[in-house]
Amino acid sequence: MSDTSLILGLPYIQPAQAQKHVTHNEALRVLDAVVQLNVLSATATTPPATPDEGDRYLVAAAASGDWAGHDTELAVWDNGAWLYIAAQTGWVAFVRDTAGQVYFDGLGWEAATPDLTELQNMTRLGVGTVADATNPLAVSGTATLLNHAGSGHQLKVNKSAPADTASLLFQTDYTGHAEMGTAGNNDFAIKVSDDGSNWNTGAAFDAASGRRFFPVGCPSAQPHRHWRAVLLLHQQPLGDPSNQLRGAGRKQQHKRRLWQ
Repeated sequence: MSDTSLILGLPYIQPAQAQKHVTHNEALRVLDAVVQLNVLSATATTPPATPDEGDRYLVAAAASGDWAGHDTELAVWDNGAWLYIAAQTGWVAFVRDTAGQVYFDGLGWEAATPDLTELQNMTRLGVGTVADATNPLAVSGTATLLNHAGSGHQLKVNKSAPADTASLLFQTDYTGHAEMGTAGNNDFAIKVSDDGSNWNTGAAFDAASGRRFFPVGCPSAQPHRHWRAVLLLHQQPLGDPSNQLRGAGRKQQHKRRLWQ
């Protein structure tokens, strides 16, 4: 049988051992130091000038003074001297001066909590709701603000190829009713739907020329031109009866110009 425990190396009391309390107390000292481990700092390289009994530190790299040669070890001020305990892979400690956690990876102490000032390569993010594979970024709230950082701000919607879709879809109870963007080509289009299945393109803009098209027509244009023609004709004075024929000729010319 070994003289020490397998994990922490605590000394065992041996058969017929004299002064058993010494061995027992030594084991309690180690347990008192490592159980519920929390330390004052994990970045100090020199010991404090006047430590208090029970102060604990994780010795940082390139330590000096009394801590020289004890990098990454747990240093405990105990009975007027430093007690050093070698960390084991997987140990976790709470660090008071940063209010964070660190873990020992076998080589050094690393932050156990992520640095929230920079998040990279996250697979999903849900704000006020649950993100899924289809919507890896999901936000549920009354508004979403995209603010500038000193000048302008640009929102980019990128697609892989012209045949793909890059658009903004407006829904009611998750049924699409309006969409604007480039769908199936690089022409910009605005389309609407009453049922989310059958879509009508209200306006499209050719990517090469910038020309606009109205695939479903523009029925409101003709009535406006008609009433404008009637209004202008009624505003033309007829004058002397002898000039009625000339006035009628002018009316016909106005009609032709307005409807051309």
